[in-house]
Amino acid sequence: MRIAVTGATGLIGSALGRSLRADGHEVVRFVRREPAAADEASWDPERGYVDPAGLAGCDAVVHLAGAGVGDHRWTAEYKRKIRDSRVKGTAAMARAVAAMAEPPAAFVCGTAIGYYGDTGDRAVDEDAPAGEGFLPEVCVDWEAAAAPAQEAGVRTVFARTGLVVAAEGGAWGQLFPIFKAGIGGRLGNGRQYWSHISMHDEIAALRFLVDTPSVSGPVNLTAPEPLTNREVTAAMGRVLRRPAVFAVPAPVMRVVLGEFSQDVLGSQRVRPARLLESGFVFRHPGIDDSIRAALEA
Repeated sequence: MRIAVTGATGLIGSALGRSLRADGHEVVRFVRREPAAADEASWDPERGYVDPAGLAGCDAVVHLAGAGVGDHRWTAEYKRKIRDSRVKGTAAMARAVAAMAEPPAAFVCGTAIGYYGDTGDRAVDEDAPAGEGFLPEVCVDWEAAAAPAQEAGVRTVFARTGLVVAAEGGAWGQLFPIFKAGIGGRLGNGRQYWSHISMHDEIAALRFLVDTPSVSGPVNLTAPEPLTNREVTAAMGRVLRRPAVFAVPAPVMRVVLGEFSQDVLGSQRVRPARLLESGFVFRHPGIDDSIRAALEA
């Protein structure tokens, strides 16, 4: 297959590209600069431009581009960047796909479980409504921006990803050095739910969504059973064989992270109902195996 990928240099996008190429698929990486390699194509989400030659002949588009949520303090300017990078980018790619004479069979748009907001102890699946707050609002607009592709009859999937357990980047990548140093511990009271997924299962799930014609709409990419931050902390200490007794109080988190602390301290108990119903099999359903896999990657 020929598959276009945006966000191809990011944590998930680069891993997806390696997986696809290893199985003999052709990957077209969309970049926001002049293409420097034969497998690159240009796009400019701010201007709404997508090189149609890069999409020509593609069987699927996997759209993963967007500014990092936890990379910077949430100033008004950076919040605008978070939103625009997702909404404008999705709209540009969806319009480009819809305009094709022979569009790809699938448009897999990476979104986030931030859609649900803080769910507390309440377990939610894809049928749950959007929550309240900045990230839920971004996610709603993000998914709505894909309307041109849906209206053109392209099978569109919203891959709502949870916390990816990876040592090389993302939120979890920041945890590994701390726990390896023996100074890790729970965040806040530790009772908030973290809906995680191993990197292997994240990539396998994205490929499953590309390959499965019966699946469309929102799909949660999380392990079957979400855990509390306290349980995750215990697992990190157990697998790394390090103490995990240092807690970071909620007031300190609010000072250091600002508004983003609401999401770190918030609880999201999200289950992947549609993945399981569709026959997807997790390789790392448990947290211990997910952590070990990240260390071995």
